Amino acid sequence: MLLNFTPAGAAEEHLIEQRSAYVPLSSVWEGQDPELVEAMLQFYPSIPPEPILDATYNSGRIWKGSSRKVVSMDIDPRHDPMILCDNRKMVGVESDSFGAVIYDPPHVGPQGREKSVKRFDVDFGATIECGKEQDWNLSYLYPPFLREAKRVLKPEGVLFAKITDMVNNHRSKWPHVDFMQMAEEAGFTVCDLIIKIRKGPMMSTKWKQAHHARKRHCFWIVCRNSSSCERI
Repeated sequence: MLLNFTPAGAAEEHLIEQRSAYVPLSSVWEGQDPELVEAMLQFYPSIPPEPILDATYNSGRIWKGSSRKVVSMDIDPRHDPMILCDNRKMVGVESDSFGAVIYDPPHVGPQGREKSVKRFDVDFGATIECGKEQDWNLSYLYPPFLREAKRVLKPEGVLFAKITDMVNNHRSKWPHVDFMQMAEEAGFTVCDLIIKIRKGPMMSTKWKQAHHARKRHCFWIVCRNSSSCERI
């Protein structure tokens, strides 16, 4: 593992400098993910966040323009991650290694159609099992990941998870609620919930009738590997 990204002393001094002035963070964010992730990395950590583990790296879109030192993890070799594995079983990753973990899991299932390799499916995880056996929900992915995230995070480390609710099999599903409950059960303290707004809801020309409000938001859930939300 390449963990010597930032000298501990320099990183701690930077954290102290960040806290020298009170800068609030809004619970509603209307910008883009890269800017929000950077704002959270400046606001929440009580220990140096680096090394940072992105457990769902994909193409690394949320790090666009960032100078952060990020360890990339992905199950898909096409993305050439530094760690090629399933984030539910982080084989070979040392315990207590990271100051921050980022998690952006699949948000939608196949929605009743055959799996494909279309760009939408790859980007949004629509090839992941999400049928009757999974209660038409993707929340079953969370517990094994949370156990591993808890293991690889340092004490007082932070976990940022991007979760989107969905409608599947004609019912609303609430993965963000599931994630918060499961995170607490895994030993995390859930500290904050930031609503990220996008410009417009996801739509399809094939949809003819609406029974649910179209979702134009997602949640970034902030968890701390500690018994308290207060920064030490």
